Amino acid sequence: MTFKQHRMSALFVVGLAALLLAPVALADDWVAKWSNGHKIENSDKGHKLKFGGRIQADYQFADSDEFDVEDGFEFRRARLFFSGTVYNRIEFKAQYDFAGGDADFKDVWLGIKNDWGKIKFGHFKEHFSLEELTSSKYLTFLERSLPVQAFSPSRNSGVGFEGKNGDKFNWGVGWYYDADGFGVSTDEDNTNLTGRIAFRPYYEDGNLFHIGLGATFKDRASSIRFRARPENHIGGRLVDTKSFSASGADIFNFELATVAGPFWASAEYFSADVDSSANGDPSFDGAYVQAGWFLTGESRAFKTSSGAFNRIKPAANFGEGSGAWELKFRYSTIDLNDGTISGGEEDNISVGVNWYLNPVTRLMIDYVDADVDNKGDAQYFLVRWQVDF
Repeated sequence: MTFKQHRMSALFVVGLAALLLAPVALADDWVAKWSNGHKIENSDKGHKLKFGGRIQADYQFADSDEFDVEDGFEFRRARLFFSGTVYNRIEFKAQYDFAGGDADFKDVWLGIKNDWGKIKFGHFKEHFSLEELTSSKYLTFLERSLPVQAFSPSRNSGVGFEGKNGDKFNWGVGWYYDADGFGVSTDEDNTNLTGRIAFRPYYEDGNLFHIGLGATFKDRASSIRFRARPENHIGGRLVDTKSFSASGADIFNFELATVAGPFWASAEYFSADVDSSANGDPSFDGAYVQAGWFLTGESRAFKTSSGAFNRIKPAANFGEGSGAWELKFRYSTIDLNDGTISGGEEDNISVGVNWYLNPVTRLMIDYVDADVDNKGDAQYFLVRWQVDF
């Protein structure tokens, strides 16, 4: 980490500490409160401030006869953030992740709200994929599925437009530069045009049916790459095309989800058509299906403004009751072999259990069996303790 990066990290931490430790001496029309996070707002809610973060501590126990896998521990995420609204119409967020040893940008953006929706400038997630748009705080498994890792563009720097119509329809579109961990892009030839629409023909608390379509059109200066980890973060990738010559790719996504009381399920399919005449214009694809069941009767929450899953709130927090307990299953597959490209083909089966002690604390346990065609398999036992505040 450079001196400049150390200085930025230190200033951010000092600023957050000053807010947390400062006496609560607010004007009469301001209120400080806890609502699964720290919030300050005035009486008409035209000015709001949120601040907090998340900690995710992961353990991995791995075994394979064919691949070099290791046991290990890491802080998967260690984030701090500020976000808020000023003068009703202007929104902002500044979120940094310290887990990698420096202050990487995550969501750092400015937004302007209008009657039709919002326009955002900065570094944020592109509008693509149900699982990608679901916050890591609310994922059912420790890591996102194989095809989401490989094909979803995640966060980049650009401009986006988004809106919704009641609880049943939302949309988003944007144009982005491929950016590094600090939101910087200096290559105007590596860009994405990305959009998504999502519709819920049936929606009420605890029950819904969701359909979504997404697309991202990538322009590339010279090369492209697709790869995925075996649904854990400690250790290497088992499928990887490596970088190969290409001028772009068109990636499409179809998503389904349902919630019916304590049961929920979701599935997505991805296809990628790559413009690479030197490699036979290869096409890759992947899919996943996953489901969960709350033994304690809760329903998986959904955030209609973003069209993604939301926070689980136990019926009775641990200490007053048992917390919420969830059983889970996932199958995911990806094929990165086509044309002259042999990136590999992988199928994963994951099972596990989640224990939500309260709305901001949970224990996650995953068992992942990863099978790579013609190469072998590997097994991973994963544990995460998480708190967000």
